[in-house]
Amino acid sequence: MARNKFPEQTLEHILTVSAQLFTEKGYEKTSIQDIIDHLGMSKGAVYHHFKSKEEILDAVMERQFAFAAQMLDQLVENANAISAKDKLVYILEHIVSNQQVHSLDRVLLTQIKNPLFIVKGIQQTVQIDAPIIAAIMREGVTDGSITIGNPEACAEIFLMLINIWINPTLFSRTPEETKERLHFLQHMMHTIGVPIVTNTLIDQIIHQHNEMGAYNDSVNGTQQHTRDASNEN
Repeated sequence: MARNKFPEQTLEHILTVSAQLFTEKGYEKTSIQDIIDHLGMSKGAVYHHFKSKEEILDAVMERQFAFAAQMLDQLVENANAISAKDKLVYILEHIVSNQQVHSLDRVLLTQIKNPLFIVKGIQQTVQIDAPIIAAIMREGVTDGSITIGNPEACAEIFLMLINIWINPTLFSRTPEETKERLHFLQHMMHTIGVPIVTNTLIDQIIHQHNEMGAYNDSVNGTQQHTRDASNEN
């Protein structure tokens, strides 16, 4: 049997094609056979790397998390803001508006109520992203643009709130309810001396959730409830 001389390229090809299919067809409607057919590989070649569609999705998500982390590092390195506060504003607004970062949002949306996915997201936030944000907050304390006493805890709480608490899918919220919470977060961060939630960022987050269909569950749920009530009558 001929050996694959480029296993890393094969793995990357599987993930790229799978991510494309998950995005175009939806995760639930994409089968392992669909992936195999689009790859043009043998079933054995795919199963050599992954035993199930769930394993492929896990790897796709890991790759997306890694890309987002890499982009955060690049933004930190390239930000030429006057103050650390302005640097954080620049970073947050660019991350939210970057389409490649959000290219798999609709796929991830299907897993948003999966406890393992949520835990993995929290770990990514606390262990990888928060220390980077905290370091910039410490710079802000030094240059006077930020006045928080505990940058590490602040960074963790801020990212947990914006990534988990604000997410409308988890709590079946409307755009208006989500915007209300974003304005509360804006007020809270300003009050504790970290004014990094701008109106532009709020508008970008609302728009991005809309693009990924995050409000559909709440809207459809309301419509379904209305239809059910009408049928009962």
